[in-house]
Amino acid sequence: MTSPLRQYAIITGNYWAFTLTDGALRMLVVLHFHQLGYSPLAIAALFLFYEIFGVITNLLGGYLGARIGLNRTMNIGLGLQIGALLMLAVPTSLLSIGWVMAAQALSGIAKDLNKMSAKSAIKSLVPAQKSVSIDQPKTQNSDKQSKLFKWVALLTGSKNALKGIGFFLGGVLLVGLGFSDAVLSMAACLLVVWFSSLVLLRKDLGKAKQKPKFREIFSKSRSINYLSGARLALFAARDVWFVVALPVFLSSQLQWDFWQVGTFMALWVIGYGLLQAMAPLMLGAAPKGRLAISLAWLLAFTTAAIAIALNSNLPANSVVILGLLLFGVLFALNSALHSYLIVSYAQEDGASLDVGFYYMANALGRLMGTVLSGWVYQTAGIAACLWVSSGLIAVAALISFGLPRKH
Repeated sequence: MTSPLRQYAIITGNYWAFTLTDGALRMLVVLHFHQLGYSPLAIAALFLFYEIFGVITNLLGGYLGARIGLNRTMNIGLGLQIGALLMLAVPTSLLSIGWVMAAQALSGIAKDLNKMSAKSAIKSLVPAQKSVSIDQPKTQNSDKQSKLFKWVALLTGSKNALKGIGFFLGGVLLVGLGFSDAVLSMAACLLVVWFSSLVLLRKDLGKAKQKPKFREIFSKSRSINYLSGARLALFAARDVWFVVALPVFLSSQLQWDFWQVGTFMALWVIGYGLLQAMAPLMLGAAPKGRLAISLAWLLAFTTAAIAIALNSNLPANSVVILGLLLFGVLFALNSALHSYLIVSYAQEDGASLDVGFYYMANALGRLMGTVLSGWVYQTAGIAACLWVSSGLIAVAALISFGLPRKH
């Protein structure tokens, strides 16, 4: 079980299982507390600690991964998620805002430890193919970059497809089992995965040969700093209308029931994940960083067009469905490119330091988007959320001008 391909399969399996529970829990919390009469801003507040602790975890988790190994950080993440689910399995009368926020904080730490570990591990697992070219070093690097893009795209794309299934699962479990039994069933399933991971995952995975110092948690790489800034803006742009505003809009304004909301958002994320997995076919074997500029501008203009269409006389159902489909295609390509670039740019020894810093920016963007999603929707509506989203994507495009032209 120690071969790179088998270790990659174990890591992917861990990531898949975790992602199913994470997506289901997000949908369970949004729909359950909307059903209880919480305002959009109050629902957004439930996820504040999830995002805040995600920022802290990514910053420190990369350092921990390099020092103690990605085996331990991944398994710690799985264990913490089980604890978060059990915290929410209390009677509804005890689910205060503070208690739910504390459980979400634990879940946020767990999610980002798991994700950082999975993405960082790929850097050390991808082997360079043997080359028969006269220009051997250059061709070997190109082969490795191509394989790296495929492995990252497959991991990221499949994860997001399963997160979509998790959204659907959350809606189904809420209707079929109720909130408490739903989270208990997920905790039991994740416990089996956790024990398997403890046995099968390689003990020295991702451990840096040179022990990093604590001050090295901040990246010194210009390319990684620019990429992290673009990622922050990009994910704030997604979550400003997707996290709270969209499900509440579909439920309260378009009168969709929970099954419809859960199914639609699940199918969107599944399609988004499949597109990410196919990104190497659509963007080329090893795309350069400058491609992020044109992709971001295209996404910004598309998001603005959806906002304009929502303010017109066109039927809102059609605009939301078609707009989300187009947004999903372009966002998937943007996100897949970023996910590949960070693994490509990261240093070979102790890659988790760079990956952790990058996902810290990702988590900060999600935090910003989550807060804005509840506040902007409550004060100005869904179209305003889309305009804010378009502006943030434009910022990501401008930052991307700082990315290197070559690998």
